[in-house]
Amino acid sequence: MRFSVSYILATLILSQPVLADPLLPLPSIPSIAQADGWAFAFGAAVEYEALYDGADDYDVEAEPALLVQWRDGHQMWFLEGAELGWRALRGQHWLVQAGLRLEGGRDEDDADALRGLGDTDDELTAMFEVRRGFGANWNNWLGARVMAGDGDIGTLGVLAGGHYFGANAVGTGLELIAFTTFGSAAFFERDFGISAAQSEASGLAPTRFSGGYRSFGASLVGRWFPAERWQLSAELGYEKYNSDIADSPIALRDYETEVGLTVVYLF
Repeated sequence: MRFSVSYILATLILSQPVLADPLLPLPSIPSIAQADGWAFAFGAAVEYEALYDGADDYDVEAEPALLVQWRDGHQMWFLEGAELGWRALRGQHWLVQAGLRLEGGRDEDDADALRGLGDTDDELTAMFEVRRGFGANWNNWLGARVMAGDGDIGTLGVLAGGHYFGANAVGTGLELIAFTTFGSAAFFERDFGISAAQSEASGLAPTRFSGGYRSFGASLVGRWFPAERWQLSAELGYEKYNSDIADSPIALRDYETEVGLTVVYLF
């Protein structure tokens, strides 16, 4: 007997068990520590995304997924993918988190449009985020995040708001997030700029930025627990860049979409 992917996902979603209390009942906040102490999860993530920011070619990428959390009441330390940090609930409606984030770079051979530009290194940034929830189960929330690194990457600010559909105390279901981003000149130029040296090597026109408004977009995030030790999460995202970015010779599209699916086993 053959089963379709949609049938399997529907079965997983409808058969989810009732779990303990997460730190914050939102699909966008990873939750594997359902009680105090250590929690570990390992699995795989598959993403369909642009080859680089602004690319017109897309590809499927698969990689391991690792989650580590140590919880103590209303706070926890975590390692979640590219982020290492601390988060805590302050009162019933405030979430604060801070830590380090690794922003991935790109390779010159990722696409023909990047020939002559050289590789862009991974960069370590500091991040700080605050969210204010509304409703007993954070049916709605507003938040702000700042990421800052050295002069090679600069600063990025994010303003966001979310709505949790069918909000429940275990954080399963769907969450819709709308956001807008603002960056320094260095953050713009890392992804879309063309320096004089790069222009000479690649033949592309020099491109500089002054920073400011960067983009707006939306994400639909889902999380489900198909069995006691399994967690399934999915994300569908869209981001539209401002007109200055669209004028960059390597921004072949002024928007970007991505689809991601992650399955992990909780130890």
